[in-house]
Amino acid sequence: MAKTHASKSAAVRARLSHPVIDSDGHTVEFEPGVMERLQAIGGPGIVERYKTKRTDGMMSGLGGMLNWHRLSPEEQRVQHVTVPPWWALPAKNTLDRATSMLPQLLYERLDEMGIDVSVLYPTFGLLAPHLDDEEIRRASCRAFNTYHADIFREYGDRLIPVAVIPMHTPQEALEELDYAVNTLGMKTVMLAGHVLRPIPEVVRMAPEAARFAYWLDTFCLDSDYNYDAVWAKCVELKVAPTFHSVGMGWGSRTSTSTYMYNHIGHFGAAGEALCKALFFGGVTQRFPTLKFAFLEGGVSWGADLYAALLARWDKRNPDALENYNPANLNVEQLLDLCQRYGGRVTEGKLDLLANASGATINTKSAPEQKNDFWRCGITKREDIRDLFVPHFYFGCEADDPMNATAFNTTANPFGAKLGAVYSSDIGHWDVPDMTEVTEEAYELVEHGVITEEQFRDFVFTNPTTLWTGMNPNFFRGTVVEQQVNRLLAS
Repeated sequence: MAKTHASKSAAVRARLSHPVIDSDGHTVEFEPGVMERLQAIGGPGIVERYKTKRTDGMMSGLGGMLNWHRLSPEEQRVQHVTVPPWWALPAKNTLDRATSMLPQLLYERLDEMGIDVSVLYPTFGLLAPHLDDEEIRRASCRAFNTYHADIFREYGDRLIPVAVIPMHTPQEALEELDYAVNTLGMKTVMLAGHVLRPIPEVVRMAPEAARFAYWLDTFCLDSDYNYDAVWAKCVELKVAPTFHSVGMGWGSRTSTSTYMYNHIGHFGAAGEALCKALFFGGVTQRFPTLKFAFLEGGVSWGADLYAALLARWDKRNPDALENYNPANLNVEQLLDLCQRYGGRVTEGKLDLLANASGATINTKSAPEQKNDFWRCGITKREDIRDLFVPHFYFGCEADDPMNATAFNTTANPFGAKLGAVYSSDIGHWDVPDMTEVTEEAYELVEHGVITEEQFRDFVFTNPTTLWTGMNPNFFRGTVVEQQVNRLLAS
């Protein structure tokens, strides 16, 4: 047994009257074990193909980003390859590195971390659902899921592994969801948060350049596929769709030299892209029992999005749009004011006004469907609250002071509290010492930023409602079963 010691996090946990549920720990896969399963699933040659395709076989910048270290500085510059995560795993703290790899060691050290139960996401497995090659993508997802289901099976009272689900097509997702839950017995899933699709016209005109020109398919708006069957399958299987995709390589997050420039905010950007699509696509309206979680991006972007939706509804709802309808412009009044007050600004030019941009008399084109909220069935402001707040949860790392945003009922419209869930991120560089994560999260209480009750919501109530909201028996057989049952009863 590994030698343990009293820790600050253990001391915090000892003072609490409730459990601490970690909704986003990480295991660092022992790769030979995964590759053994991949070969059994995909046959001879699949392992080498996987190792090649995971760096060279991804759409746009993600694949190139993983190939960055093989390029010379000049090649990095001329190809403008985004610098990826580097030195991203514990090393000097060798005990923590081993802990993230070995289930028995992790299980024995949970008390040091002040954690009762941890939901565990993969590390290398995060990329598997984003591989472009269908055969390798599906085989590698199956291999990671088989590996994690197997190595954590005997530790299920405290460690709960997540299955990775590809989303390139609904059919892929449905088949892996069914296998992961019904065959492997897994009860948490991580779906790919987007698919980078080639632009057909670029493929036609410049096939060699097509991999660098893409559009972002977030499944719910403008997709060539209907993903409602996937959301329905999640309801049927009683699993909450969770997402842990990256946003590095998008937009401004493409520095070739500075990882931190690319890293800041990228998980939030990926989460926001999908969250907006789920909302505007009417998914939470059509599937009222679904709970979604966006991991590692924090909650501040969620609070901003929630407020932004309401602000835009106020100005761009169907009735308010008439304020901007060019047909409602009083042309006579506009001309009169220009003549009276325009002076040299308008003198001799008023006959050109009809074709001018901005202050125009001309009726500009608009979409046939002018109500951008139509898929949601929204008729009033409160509908936005009801279709957003109960459905979306936000994974927050322990050291993020913006976790308090979730509980700011003064700033959040309708006095809402958002679903922030404690996400330790153990196993990655964000956590130099696993034994300090819960204590670090509790510092917001010690500094008077949040209350004890809000901390309880963060580490216990919100994780409970997320996971049991889809499956009331989610925590059956775990060490927190009785406390969860009492919470749900109350």
